[in-house]
Amino acid sequence: MYQILRKKELNPTVTQMEIVAPLVARKAKPGQFIILRVNEEGERIPLTVAGTNPAEGTVKIIFQIVGGTTALLNAKKEGEYIQDFVGPLGVATHTDGIKKVCIVGGGVGCAIAMPVAQEFHRLGAEVTSIIGFRSKDLLILEDEFRACSDRLVVMTDDGSYARHGNVTVPLKEMLEAGETFDMIITIGPLIMMKFVTLAAKPFGVPVTVSMNPIMIDGTGMCGGCRLTLIQDGKRVTKFACVDGPDFNGYEVDFDEAMSRGRMYFDFERHAYEETCNLLKGGN
Repeated sequence: MYQILRKKELNPTVTQMEIVAPLVARKAKPGQFIILRVNEEGERIPLTVAGTNPAEGTVKIIFQIVGGTTALLNAKKEGEYIQDFVGPLGVATHTDGIKKVCIVGGGVGCAIAMPVAQEFHRLGAEVTSIIGFRSKDLLILEDEFRACSDRLVVMTDDGSYARHGNVTVPLKEMLEAGETFDMIITIGPLIMMKFVTLAAKPFGVPVTVSMNPIMIDGTGMCGGCRLTLIQDGKRVTKFACVDGPDFNGYEVDFDEAMSRGRMYFDFERHAYEETCNLLKGGN
């Protein structure tokens, strides 16, 4: 059992927790993830490590309340416990030789992008961060990004805060003005990562995308997290849990990934509604 040491609401649909998991805290690196179960009957869900405190033995996770399991997790209080917390899993984000990086995060994906930006800042790289949200009400982690970025651009789709527009707008402006980066790392909704990749392609800047498809065991055996990459004109199957979650954005078949990602939308919505009804009933 793993104790919830701290809990914080970042916005109405996104929650941050710090979990006591000393072994994970000592080994986890930016870009890796954990798989947890809320209780013995619960499903396994993957969540990216949003930060660690090895001295305290805690791991920070940030999650969006979208389905039954995340609703159950969000119902937990400080001091309570969750059943399982396994990790670190996946391959850490590549940082070697990168001196100038652009981090592009969207929505709750910023929770994954933040520790990556912090790690590059710690290593002495020049960090430009572009973060985007649908509206001001959904904004998260602005102060944290500002602290680890040499330059920060905040975008909102509806113009309710900072600049109006999506994250590709300032990215294109920078690239068209002759700005160069050793790497663009983008993390967020699939459609956003697809268009960030398309925006960077004419300029030849390497793009890394962080994929977070459905996962079950986290060891590559179930095949649920499979992705298709196009390499040398051939379609190649990879598994996000063991080969990723980071991939070359120019190789990812985003259309297939988006199609697979929508498969369980109705099921998740139904599970969320059922769980909320149970919680309201006090069960």
